[in-house]
Amino acid sequence: MEFRPPSRRTGLFRTGLLIGAAFVTGLAAIPVSGMLERQFGLRVGIHSALAEDAAKPDMYRLLALLGDVIERVRADYVEPVNDKELIENAINGMLTGLDAHSSYMNAQAFKDMQVQTRGEFGGLGIEVTQEGGLIKVVSPIDDTPAARAGIKSGDLITAIDGKTVQGLSLNEAVEKMRGAPSSRITLTIKREGVDKPVEATMIREIIKIKVVKQRLEGDDVGYIRLSQFSEQADASIKKAVTALKAESGNKLKAIVLDLRNDPGGLLDQAVAVASDFIDRGEIVSTRSRRADEGQRWEAKGGDVTDGLPLVVLINGGSASSSEIVAGALQDHRRAVLVGTRSFGKGSVQTVMPLPGNGAMRLTTARYYTPSGRSIQGLGIEPDVPVAATRTEAQRFGPERESDLNRVLTNRGGTPQATLPPRTDLPAIAKEIPDKPPEGFPAFDPAKPSETDFQLQQALVVARAMAGQKRAAN
Repeated sequence: MEFRPPSRRTGLFRTGLLIGAAFVTGLAAIPVSGMLERQFGLRVGIHSALAEDAAKPDMYRLLALLGDVIERVRADYVEPVNDKELIENAINGMLTGLDAHSSYMNAQAFKDMQVQTRGEFGGLGIEVTQEGGLIKVVSPIDDTPAARAGIKSGDLITAIDGKTVQGLSLNEAVEKMRGAPSSRITLTIKREGVDKPVEATMIREIIKIKVVKQRLEGDDVGYIRLSQFSEQADASIKKAVTALKAESGNKLKAIVLDLRNDPGGLLDQAVAVASDFIDRGEIVSTRSRRADEGQRWEAKGGDVTDGLPLVVLINGGSASSSEIVAGALQDHRRAVLVGTRSFGKGSVQTVMPLPGNGAMRLTTARYYTPSGRSIQGLGIEPDVPVAATRTEAQRFGPERESDLNRVLTNRGGTPQATLPPRTDLPAIAKEIPDKPPEGFPAFDPAKPSETDFQLQQALVVARAMAGQKRAAN
């Protein structure tokens, strides 16, 4: 769970599911901390619960080693070093060495994350992560310069304005992609299936994310697209349902909720969005290192659809908060999931502000669906598997959580990773093809109803569920 930035503003960084914010306090009363504070103004904070461990000889020696390395770099590196960057790099290395989702944010990155979580930021509108020394596009944000320029999920950014990204940290690359509105930027891209570099020139602008879009498919099924779980997600879902009911003349028969390529966001918004479709029961639970710190979130009550049949679209880009919502709706048998297996991010990150206005994003818990499943590294399997294309193209770098380095293990959940087969699916679900037929047109964002095969099948299932409900009544 994350707060969200990576992929944050201009290039959002990939974040996960975020919860709250906590301050790290306390000082280690050991010689090396005094040395670091005297020379760099850095205070080594250690939680009081770890004070005893910090006093052990091994901790003394290791912290002394850190201090020695810092001193040698400052004294002997081929060029003068910036003390602040040196310490920040050390902190970030410590955190990123834990798992793929823990990291350090300096003051600017933390500020950007907070702004982006509110759903408005400056830049290009792409979510990015780092892979193999390059910057990988997780997904472009709808209606942004990146989306209009044709940037695709899986693209590898090799250069920014003609200068390589090799050697840049993710934060540094994102800083370079940010800039004043109306300024021009050119990205050089390595794209799967294309033999030569692709250049995309864009004009930066203020990104105001409309996290929810809705429309009627035909005159009886509502389509709702949720692009990320920012602070606007829950309120926007409620407004979308109300608008669809009015547009249909209160004759809405079913809803398709599209969570494809939604990388997640805020935990409280995931709980709220799931609660918009579930009257009662558990939405998600978390378990941390200490047994007494586990938490459980329940539905707040009040299905805003009044029990309309619900189909949820997911794919490999559906991560974190998207998986919490999809998992809760699947476990409660409230929705039928259509598409492909989700990303598989089953961990929670807590954002902890630090002295100097920066923050650390630390993985603090695993989360579990209402049935007790941990989807960490596994993802959620759809009830009705449907691929977007006939052949799955080879991708550069990792495609799912299980492909990342330093992946958190899957533990603590129910022995059965998947649910028993569903017996409540409409009969037509067995006839849904798992991939498009030969000659099916390539996806055209301007004609989604005609070229989005997964959506077409979701609509078939939704209308069948509506018919099944009418027959039962």
